[in-house]
Amino acid sequence: MDVYEAVTSRRAVRGFTDRPVPKEALERVLSAAARAPSASNLQPWRAYVLTGAPLAELKKRAGERIAAGDPWDEPEYEQYPPALKSPYCERRFAFGEQRYGALGIPREDVEARQRAASANWDCFGAPAALFCYIDRDLGPAQWSDVGMYLQTVMLLLRAEGLHSCAQMAWAKYRKTVAGVLSPPDELILFCGMSIGFEDVTVGYTRTGRAPLDETVTFVDGY
Repeated sequence: MDVYEAVTSRRAVRGFTDRPVPKEALERVLSAAARAPSASNLQPWRAYVLTGAPLAELKKRAGERIAAGDPWDEPEYEQYPPALKSPYCERRFAFGEQRYGALGIPREDVEARQRAASANWDCFGAPAALFCYIDRDLGPAQWSDVGMYLQTVMLLLRAEGLHSCAQMAWAKYRKTVAGVLSPPDELILFCGMSIGFEDVTVGYTRTGRAPLDETVTFVDGY
């Protein structure tokens, strides 16, 4: 698979089979992803990979919290600005319409949307998951480095025939994750990532992207 195919075929998959993910494939991906760029080579990411019984235990604990109606953990970082301005608010709205529209859930059905969102904490059935942390003393540039690392991981997973779904939703249950992983106190959970083989029987609507002229300005020198 070439780079263009990896980029264009990567998407947030929200339905996985229970087919095990070979550990050797994950080791290849994460060894290569270590080459992701970071300012002054700080490599500010810290990843934990769960499979088998540990992942099942995490899903069980998260499911129990959902069933009990436990509130989300207090945030350690701001996922979106309180007042999301244009054009970002429109893009977020369009995503929600496409995501839940594909499931046949109308916007006003808040309960059904919450049930659909709860699949996040079952990793959409995936048999492997990665949890990415960053040191709380680091700044915006290092958070950007972590994003480049995660993108590199997701593209390399495509080269292995695997799919993924990056999930900031796991930060809402960060204490549950910490109960299984026991990360050092100085780390913040940025996101989880479900990893596995796609369940092609699960329907989806692929989200669009803004036209190039909305996000790129060419200052031509040709």
